[in-house]
Amino acid sequence: MINRDTNLGNDPPAGFVVAVVDDDESILRSLGDLLESADYTVWLFRSATALLDTGRLVEIDCVVSDIDMPGMDGFDMLRLIHAKRPGMPIIFITGYPQRFNAPPLIPGGVVPRGFTKPFRAEDLLAAVGDAVRNTSSE
Repeated sequence: MINRDTNLGNDPPAGFVVAVVDDDESILRSLGDLLESADYTVWLFRSATALLDTGRLVEIDCVVSDIDMPGMDGFDMLRLIHAKRPGMPIIFITGYPQRFNAPPLIPGGVVPRGFTKPFRAEDLLAAVGDAVRNTSSE
């Protein structure tokens, strides 16, 4: 995990926590910068396994993830996250729009939101904002 939040001790971070998962370092960092510019606490992970191995899913409000990554892909990660945290919002990004043709079946009928690269920064920020507002109001 690449952590940019200075408050990862015992105290919960202020505001919403967004985890970003991508094996491409430049995309990972640019998404982190974008979300930090909107005042989110951002945790960066180079793989789905790295995110899942933290044991800190309960502290995360939203996940933004690539779909195609070595090891575990985004859809498998989504299934594992929803087994532990049903309803956690996950927003996918991909360079392959055909990946959205058959979204995974998630218990409860959850269909993840998705963006094809390149996408507009303001669209992603709006989707994350909607996701965390909807989750916090439940």
